[in-house]
Amino acid sequence: MRFNAAIRNITTFTKFAASLSSLGKVAWVRLEEETLRFTIIPEKGTQVWAVLSIDSIFETYTIESAAPKNAINLEVPIAPLHRALRSAIGATSASLRLTKKDNIPYLSLTIVTSILNNHSSIGLANNKNNNHDGHEVYHHDDGNNNDDDGHMNFDFQTAASRHRETIITQDVPTRVLSAASVEGIHEPRCREPDVYILLPSLLQLKNISERFTKLALATTKSGSASGNTSTLSANAPGPRLELSANMHGSLRLGIATDALNIASVWTGLSNPELDPSQVEGGEEGLRHHPSTRMRALGSQEEGWAKVRIDGRDWGRVLSVGRLGGRVIACFCHEHALILYVYISNDEDGGEESVLTYYISCYIV
Repeated sequence: MRFNAAIRNITTFTKFAASLSSLGKVAWVRLEEETLRFTIIPEKGTQVWAVLSIDSIFETYTIESAAPKNAINLEVPIAPLHRALRSAIGATSASLRLTKKDNIPYLSLTIVTSILNNHSSIGLANNKNNNHDGHEVYHHDDGNNNDDDGHMNFDFQTAASRHRETIITQDVPTRVLSAASVEGIHEPRCREPDVYILLPSLLQLKNISERFTKLALATTKSGSASGNTSTLSANAPGPRLELSANMHGSLRLGIATDALNIASVWTGLSNPELDPSQVEGGEEGLRHHPSTRMRALGSQEEGWAKVRIDGRDWGRVLSVGRLGGRVIACFCHEHALILYVYISNDEDGGEESVLTYYISCYIV
């Protein structure tokens, strides 16, 4: 079993790990020849099924195992992985490999950084003077590299030698999983969505969602205090937000409690067209698809698909907005909400990475 890769896009990889770290403690990571898969299935809350294209993250990639497609299954703690990746931002290069120390498997992140030699820097600083027009001029103590007017001739070879490389290794403990232990894990199955819509900026949506959640928590705590009951714990379920959309480019986010009833509405959004080849029954199946029926209902209330979601969990999901990309929300009326996050590949002709979020919803 062997895995070794040079990281091409450390910033994207770090942001991706950060978005996962708020949703679960460990991830099932499946390394394959063409894809890198991360799956998070918490005891409660949103599930994440992410498929990253290899060339969107790695420059070079080597994988070998006895399994089909040379697959390697790992259980990886997300927070330590995120911390290790974060330390590599700004590095000259970074690589990731699967290794073993004292019979314990690790994902080892090797970081190469280039730093300025402190001794040389101090020498220059101590010999720095200002000329009459306020510009800084460096003088060399031994006079060997000074020109006639006393200014130092800059030696690029000497300057280059003042930089030196530092190699740092961060080890993330992992657990190798057998193929048999993961073969029964499958993505959730949902019925055909009633509404498809392209979401606005997730960062904007996150700010408004968190504002609504805080307002609801404030009113709930005020009521609890007046009733001499204990305040809500940080791990308690958050307020229930209602998210709804129609097939005419409108999205609505609202919250209703005994103390408040507020909502924000977006209009002019896009509803992606379904490809008949991807719909069961082709053209005939598309004519009878739930989204076609919802489109025919227009903007009246019956044409809106609604779901109720946990405000805190929803706020954590929206952290994926730091990755950019387009996000399509699929609404199964009063049943389920699925987000597809498409991350573009910087390489020309490279495949998009797709992150799938199955949002935990309240069934009413």
